[in-house]
Amino acid sequence: MGQLNVQERLKMQTVKMEHLGQFNDLLRYVFQVTNQELQEVGFEEDELEQAKRPVLQKADVLGWFDGDKLVSQLAVYPMEINVHGVRYKMGGLTGVGTYPEYANLGLMHQLMRKSLQDMRDRGQSVSYLFPYSIPYYRRKGWEIISDKMTFAIKDTQLPSIVPVSGMVERTSYDDPDVLLTYQQFASRRHGTLIRDELGWEEYFRWEKEELVAGVYYNERHEPEGYLFYWIADDIFHMKEMIYLTQEARHGLWNFVTAHYSMVTDVKGRTYTNEPIAFLLEDSEIVETIQPYYMARIVDVMDFLRQYPFRVRTGEKNFHLVIDDPLLEWNQGIFGLEFADGQVKLQQEAIGPAVKLDIQTMTTMFFSYKRPSYLAKIGRLEADAEVIRQLEDLLPAEAPYFSDYF
Repeated sequence: MGQLNVQERLKMQTVKMEHLGQFNDLLRYVFQVTNQELQEVGFEEDELEQAKRPVLQKADVLGWFDGDKLVSQLAVYPMEINVHGVRYKMGGLTGVGTYPEYANLGLMHQLMRKSLQDMRDRGQSVSYLFPYSIPYYRRKGWEIISDKMTFAIKDTQLPSIVPVSGMVERTSYDDPDVLLTYQQFASRRHGTLIRDELGWEEYFRWEKEELVAGVYYNERHEPEGYLFYWIADDIFHMKEMIYLTQEARHGLWNFVTAHYSMVTDVKGRTYTNEPIAFLLEDSEIVETIQPYYMARIVDVMDFLRQYPFRVRTGEKNFHLVIDDPLLEWNQGIFGLEFADGQVKLQQEAIGPAVKLDIQTMTTMFFSYKRPSYLAKIGRLEADAEVIRQLEDLLPAEAPYFSDYF
């Protein structure tokens, strides 16, 4: 009886700037952020509230209210990503939380359902999120599409200097050449976030006070790569290294090696989905890999309409049979008809079937896992000929995603 009374009082509505304090309080409670932890990363209590102000200013935030009290919420950032060279509108899901006394009422399920409907209406056919529970988000239709790898290199294992024509210059983390280099990188690299002002704000939110940028310039003084780093307790911490050319990669590692007498270890992160050990002379380093971001196809038809299939002559028609646990518009049949190097979409069965759920479709079309592997582990059902065709149709480059929101 108590829960029924509560549900009758609850109302779903937009969370606005006037609710900033409550939005912040709910986040801090759910994720158990203490004042001491905030101070350890350089934030005072009121500064965290200011840091979250852009969420309510620029994001689409939904919440459940019990009277005037915000009790459950989620936010969707309007973003864009590179999917195999095509810019897709993406809804970045963040700020998810519900007070425990309001748990098990289906509040978050309804918020997600509504937010995904709103994403579809805004043309955001893809959603990204950082999972605090992979099983939970899988049940809602998201799937892993990227990894984060961490590595530790002893000073004696740093690579030898490789002659290059340019040099590295130290500068501020928000130097225009840094932003320009990333823009060029993101336009070429599948999976990346096309960072606008909001994207950069989120990227630097927790570490900008200590970060230094090292930019590699070629002999014409054109930026071709950079790394973000800081040095503490004799350790060179590398937040990220990106490069447009192999010369820039060598130049940036030359810069790291130049710190040989100052540090005992180099610790860093990479998001390339492949170990860096092979690139080093001494490959006996410590590397760890863990799942990082998850994605979800919000609108299958719109996603397929934009997707850059590698169509060749003689492609045979087939259809996808999709199961989606949350969204009825993704549930059903999506036919792919090939003619004159083009793909025509229709919602009827043509050719053989490929049976899969929305999670499997997402990770496969993002090329995190290949069709043949997904078929082998039972996540995809299709005959061998169609699986081979999918292998050819879908680009092979694995996603790169180094952001956090």
